Amino acid sequence: MAERVVIHVESEFLDSEVLLSKLDLSGCGGIVSFLGITRGVEHGVKVHALEFDAWEERLPEVLNNLVLESIDRFGVLAVAMSHRVGRVGAGEPIVSIHVGSAHRKEAFEACSWLIDSLKKQAPLWKKEIREDGTHWKEGLG
Repeated sequence: MAERVVIHVESEFLDSEVLLSKLDLSGCGGIVSFLGITRGVEHGVKVHALEFDAWEERLPEVLNNLVLESIDRFGVLAVAMSHRVGRVGAGEPIVSIHVGSAHRKEAFEACSWLIDSLKKQAPLWKKEIREDGTHWKEGLG
């Protein structure tokens, strides 16, 4: 059954198309999507993977609150968001966001706000596994 709000935390694989298929898009005139992937190079150094640690009991609540705020703030009709935890190899999806709205402007604004807010608020910490060793990245997200 399709829903207006879909939140997933994935430990194995994130399938952006499956996430999108779970959204109720009735009344929508457009969908804006963002797919964040692990970069294979950071500052000229090869990256093998990222490892995401999370406060897993709190993460879905934070994501849900962000989605509900985006609906109130931008007037969008449907939002799906999924984030990986654990090890994510180079080129693999980390985060997926789909925003459905009657008009494109609101969907673009909401999607941009969601990824920026997620990086500031989600209880996630990441470590890069690089060819020159492991490096914790500062801040959340």
